[in-house]
Amino acid sequence: MDKLIFPGDAPSQPEGGVYLCPSDALQNGGQAHGFDVVYAGQTCRAFVIRFNGEVQAYLNRCTHIAMEMDYRENHFFDAEGQWLLCATHGATYDPQSGECVGGPCRGGLIKIEVIEKDESVYWLTQYNLREPDALL
Repeated sequence: MDKLIFPGDAPSQPEGGVYLCPSDALQNGGQAHGFDVVYAGQTCRAFVIRFNGEVQAYLNRCTHIAMEMDYRENHFFDAEGQWLLCATHGATYDPQSGECVGGPCRGGLIKIEVIEKDESVYWLTQYNLREPDALL
């Protein structure tokens, strides 16, 4: 039977935090969870992953050519689960830092701050990063 949650019992959402998914939805080197953000006034995709036990999130935009990187929806890791790959031109990124480690890239991925709290994953809004439906 599911546990009943009464007002005041639900986990509190962190200030500036936007809920993404349950923590256990992200496996080390596994499938990402995609989401939409408005970055510098433009709506674009982003993704959150788990690597070495920690969650990381980035804009889904290759630094070689500004296009989405996943080879299948929410699939970014290589076969060994060690590197993030751009499916179009083969740019390779470090999952921990987003830094380019090979292929045709111009700098690192744009990082999005994320936190885990109460078995949930949240991304944090910033001055140039907000929810698509947030009021200006």
